[in-house]
Amino acid sequence: MSSTTSSTARVLQWATFARSWWIYDARYQCPFKSGVMISYVLRGRHKPIYHPLSDIGDHVVVINTNHIAMKDELWRKWKYHHHTGYPRGKSITSAWRLHELDPTKIMYRCVYSNVPGNLLRHTIMRRLHLYPETDVPEEILKNVTDQLRQLHPVPKRLDEYSKEEIDNFPKLFDWPSDYILEQESKKVETS
Repeated sequence: MSSTTSSTARVLQWATFARSWWIYDARYQCPFKSGVMISYVLRGRHKPIYHPLSDIGDHVVVINTNHIAMKDELWRKWKYHHHTGYPRGKSITSAWRLHELDPTKIMYRCVYSNVPGNLLRHTIMRRLHLYPETDVPEEILKNVTDQLRQLHPVPKRLDEYSKEEIDNFPKLFDWPSDYILEQESKKVETS
């Protein structure tokens, strides 16, 4: 075996066991489905050398946790339970209240519930970096090497379209010239 082959093999082994840093934009994403995907990367299940007892997972930086989305009435109906271990130490908090207190907590709890409860859970969760907005420290951003794709497509808001795009949008019908909008009719009545 030549020296170049052994040095190449050594570099390949280093690359295989190296920890990558991923970034994930949680804007308008479901925290429950995102938690499954993020825990998958944190545990290293995407690597061919994965073993449940090995600590080979990657780091994940999650931005915009303040702008997550829950379907239906989950903001109001979903409850988070916590117990201090002392008598009468149980508390129940609705999702909207927990999100109002700490915008990163719901995403943290969703990822935490998908990581197996073994001795590696604390170590795995230390590789999760959560930020409520896009302001991530520079020392964290310089480590990021890849991006996790968003699970749900994010639609454009009406104010994000240009005037030209709105004008070129196909119309179903044109309003008659003598049509009066409600707002204009109220203005006429008050004056």
